[in-house]
Amino acid sequence: MKSRMQDGWAKKRDSLLSTAAVVACLALTAWFAPAAAQEFPTRPIKFVVPFPPGSGTDATARYYANELSKLTSHPVVVENKPGGSGFIAASSVLNGPADGHTVLIGSTSTLATNVALFRTLPYDPVKDFAPLSMLMGSTVILLVPQNSPHKGITDLINDAQKRPGALNYAAGAASYQLMSEWFNEMAHIKTTHVPYKGAPDAARAVMSGEVDFTLVDTTTGLSALQGGKVRALAVASNQRLKNLPEVPTAVESGLRDFITYTWVGAAVPANTPQPVAAKLTAWIAQIAERPRTREFLEKTGMEVMPIGPAEFRKFQQENIVLWKRVAQSANIEPQ
Repeated sequence: MKSRMQDGWAKKRDSLLSTAAVVACLALTAWFAPAAAQEFPTRPIKFVVPFPPGSGTDATARYYANELSKLTSHPVVVENKPGGSGFIAASSVLNGPADGHTVLIGSTSTLATNVALFRTLPYDPVKDFAPLSMLMGSTVILLVPQNSPHKGITDLINDAQKRPGALNYAAGAASYQLMSEWFNEMAHIKTTHVPYKGAPDAARAVMSGEVDFTLVDTTTGLSALQGGKVRALAVASNQRLKNLPEVPTAVESGLRDFITYTWVGAAVPANTPQPVAAKLTAWIAQIAERPRTREFLEKTGMEVMPIGPAEFRKFQQENIVLWKRVAQSANIEPQ
């Protein structure tokens, strides 16, 4: 049975909530806001990213920071705080003033899958943060070595079914491990997890033939495919990607429910004044509406996801439920 998250992603490609309506409503909220909110910002806005420069999250943060700076004629800087599974970045945002000047540019792991993978967190991604807007989504690609005997996803599944545990997969982060275990569940197979420090490292492991396959975000996948040492068997989407029109979807290949992706969203501490948060959301919505934003993201295989606070919260909670279930089903012990 499809989760609401899966159905939601399929629909969001064609009919996301009206960005123009979001802009209008939030602009009206800001108009009637207290004086303090109307004066916001009073100092540079800081986007805190849980990953190092060069990641998809970082690229997204830098694009939106640059656009927001131009929109508001106010400095917006990006601060990378990698490590600690996102704990360092999230904690630094929560430890600062809750006045809207510090924004967490969180990801699938920071705002969802960490709940499924850790017994205790130094923060609660739902209670401690107020979502502003989703910024982008990136479909996941299944890669195999160029010389792999598996010419299609069906070949991979049939081989894995005949040899339980013999095939292995590279996971560049805990989120990718969960996605891979969900793939195992959907395909009724058992494959062996091999951890790597990041999606690029996982892709390189496939290039060298160290592992049989990996699931990576589109940005990493497209970069790896340019080298000619890997092949894409499928995209975990309900429709083919513009960048890879020849690669079938997992849905086409028989895994009709395997739709998954990485995503990036902006959030502020939960006790941030609502009018200030609304002002930030309205600005982000304006940026998301611009054609050049879509063009920028599509170049690297990402997509605009202009989802406002309420829908973002629902989406986040559904992600958490899904990944907790997958972790339990795969017998992944919380750290």
